[in-house]
Amino acid sequence: MQNQETDTAITQAVSPNVPKLERQHLHDTVVEHLRNLVVEGVLPPGTKLNERELCETMGISRTPLREALKVLAVEGLIEISPNRGASVYKMTETEIWETFELMSGLEALAGELACERITAVEVAEIKALHYAMLACKAQGDLPGYYSRNQIIHNKISEASRNSVLQHTYLSMNRRLQALRFKSNFKHDKWESAAHDHDEMIKALEARDGKRLAAILRQHLLDKRDAVMDMPTP
Repeated sequence: MQNQETDTAITQAVSPNVPKLERQHLHDTVVEHLRNLVVEGVLPPGTKLNERELCETMGISRTPLREALKVLAVEGLIEISPNRGASVYKMTETEIWETFELMSGLEALAGELACERITAVEVAEIKALHYAMLACKAQGDLPGYYSRNQIIHNKISEASRNSVLQHTYLSMNRRLQALRFKSNFKHDKWESAAHDHDEMIKALEARDGKRLAAILRQHLLDKRDAVMDMPTP
């Protein structure tokens, strides 16, 4: 009798968790996939999203798709209208200008604090990512380059050891990811961005917070200018 009660308790404790884990995995996968489609420009700003086509393409039902769209709406990547459905959010020129301006300050502060608080292990990890990023560039792999690029920026933010700064940075950066990705479409802009990252690594190794802050601030403002110079689709 005691064994039966024990087995029942275990079943009740474990069973509800299994589908939740599977469901969460699907949810995260759909969110990440849709986010990448937006960031890499497969779904350009202003694109109306056809739920049926997206479900067929990803082999999922509408429920996980709609849940994912809600997440991306919170991140500012998707706009959901009760009458028109979901579409990729298109930032105005003023929003682009002001958001990059804010991000330049956030990244500068993160860089300055990181130089005070980062560990040698973290610097080594960032250097490894930097070299992997450059390898992607040499192969013309922009998605691979951008993925590692963003991890580097995120790790510098994490090294600031300021949770409020990190949260604000991640929240604002989600809105700019697609534009930051596009800013490397032109070869000279990509070359300039890669050079900036070389200088970032040098400043980080030297723990030169003022220098790293200046590089990061200008890096973001240059991204803004590159985006603003792009022809409007």
